[in-house]
Amino acid sequence: MSKLKNKVAIITGANSGIGLASAKLFLKEGAKVVLSGRRQEALDEVAETLEGDFITVLADVSKPEDNVRLIKEATNAYGKIDILFLNAGIAPIAPITEVDENHYDDIFNINVKGPILATKEALPHLNDGGTILFTGSIVNQKGFDGFGVYSASKGALRAFSKVLTSEVKSRGIRVNTLAPGPIDTPIYGKMGLPEDVLEETGKGFAAMVPLGRFGTSEEIAKTALFLASEDASYINGVELEIDGGLSQI
Repeated sequence: MSKLKNKVAIITGANSGIGLASAKLFLKEGAKVVLSGRRQEALDEVAETLEGDFITVLADVSKPEDNVRLIKEATNAYGKIDILFLNAGIAPIAPITEVDENHYDDIFNINVKGPILATKEALPHLNDGGTILFTGSIVNQKGFDGFGVYSASKGALRAFSKVLTSEVKSRGIRVNTLAPGPIDTPIYGKMGLPEDVLEETGKGFAAMVPLGRFGTSEEIAKTALFLASEDASYINGVELEIDGGLSQI
């Protein structure tokens, strides 16, 4: 298969979950992939499982200098960029009464500042007619207790993507956002919840989904492939919900 043959793709948060599943699928479809993540050990582990033309780059998207280095290493290796998939994100839970400055800064630095700065650094190196993908969430459409700051960050990212869509229209660059619902990824284990609470929370989310289950990283990756490929050549500026119908009814 070759929907992305010889295309150059950068994927942030690529050492696990949606990012890793997307990297595997993009490679399978012929892309040259730059995988970035915050943990070198995790990147080294996934590198052993991948086949195709790829490099890994240690980068924390919340740090401006890391975004500069990520784009520099990507372009040094492969030249111009065709696909920029800004997927890295965190989702720690805290009710509003427990939100503090560190909680806010951690989430907004990774979920909002990081993608914005990475976009700025990448744009001069992105081919006209290329595509930018963001990983958003349905949480900016529905209110889930404990996700106040996370929801705000995804709402901010969606607002940014709309402006970006307009600003790059003259170059034929498409900008779209994936909005996953409950997906079985490692992010749930990083919410800081006890195991029994996490299990009950998961059951609660699954029960709300019309399809009655969590989605998989692979299902999100297939959607990312669709939006990044010529199959979606006339889809631009959208936020596409991939949530088993949770946000629709």
